Amino acid sequence: MAAIQTNGLTKQFGEVVAVSNLDLTVEEGEIFGFLGPNGSGKSTTINMLMDYIRPTTGSANVLGYDAQEDTQTIHEQIGILPDAFDLYGRLSGRKHIQFAIDSKKTGEDADDILERVGLSQEDADRPAGDYSKGMRQRVTLGMALVGDPDLLILDEPSSGLDPHGVREMREIIRAEADRGTAVFFSSHILDQVEAICDRVAIMNQGELVTVDTIEGLRETSDTGSTMELSVNIIPDVDLTTIAGVTDATVDGSKITVTYTEPSAKAKVINAVEEAGATVTDIATKESSLEDLFTAYTTDSDDRGVESEVEA
Repeated sequence: MAAIQTNGLTKQFGEVVAVSNLDLTVEEGEIFGFLGPNGSGKSTTINMLMDYIRPTTGSANVLGYDAQEDTQTIHEQIGILPDAFDLYGRLSGRKHIQFAIDSKKTGEDADDILERVGLSQEDADRPAGDYSKGMRQRVTLGMALVGDPDLLILDEPSSGLDPHGVREMREIIRAEADRGTAVFFSSHILDQVEAICDRVAIMNQGELVTVDTIEGLRETSDTGSTMELSVNIIPDVDLTTIAGVTDATVDGSKITVTYTEPSAKAKVINAVEEAGATVTDIATKESSLEDLFTAYTTDSDDRGVESEVEA
C-alpha cells in the first residue's frame, strides 16, 4: 500500500491551474522530498491531501484511504507540521504535547515525545511564547508525532533554523523513517533534501517535472558532473570529442572537464596521458541537487524567474 497516491489530481482557481494532472506515488517508509519554486503547486497539493481544499478533478489516496471521503480516518493516522503554524504563547511546550495526546486519546507519555524531538525538560516547562523558532518547530513536530503516525507531512520543517537546527531536524526525520514512518516533506533547503531523501519530486508551474532518486536525476539531466585534473603540462588534445564530455577548460596547470556519462572520466584521463601529460591529482564533483533543481525548473530564457502565482 502506498503512503500517498494521486491520479490526475488537478486544482484550478478561476483561470489559474495551480496543480495539473498530478500522478504521484509515495511508498511506505520512504523519505520523499517534494520540491518546486514558489507558486509551483506544492502547498496546494498538500492542502488537497489533507482535504483543506477540494480538487477540481482527479483523486488522492492517503494510507489507502480516499482523501476526500475518509478525511477523519486519515487525520488520525498521520502527523503534519504545516508551514504556517502557531503555538499558544502562555502554554508550555509540555502542555501542547499533552493536549495533542489527550485529543488523540493515545495515552502516551509527553516526556517520551519531548525526548524524541530533543526538547529538554526545562524548556518543555517554559511558556511557548518565549521559544525560539527552532524550539517552536520541535514542539509542533512533537505534536505531529503523537499517535506514532504512519505518515508525516512536513511543509518546510527547517524554515528559519540555523545550521545546527537543520542538522538536528534531519536526524529526527531519519529516526522517524527508521521507525517505519513515511515522510513527505517540502523544503527550500536543498542540501538537507539531498542528504536525507530516498526520492524527490520536482514541481514547476503546477506540473510534475520529474520523480527520481538524486543519482537518477544526475543520470537523466544534462547538468553534468565535473572532473578537475592537475597536470605537469597542458596537452594538445581536444577532450570535447570524447563521448559524454560536454566542456573542457584550462586554468594554469588544471584541466576542468564537464561530463554527463561516468565512463567519460577514464577516457579523459587516458587521452590526457596519451597526449604526453602526467596527471598528478584528480578531483571530481557531482551535480548538486541545486544544479539539478535549476535545470528542471528553468530554461535559458527564464532562468531564475519564478511564477507570479502563489500556489
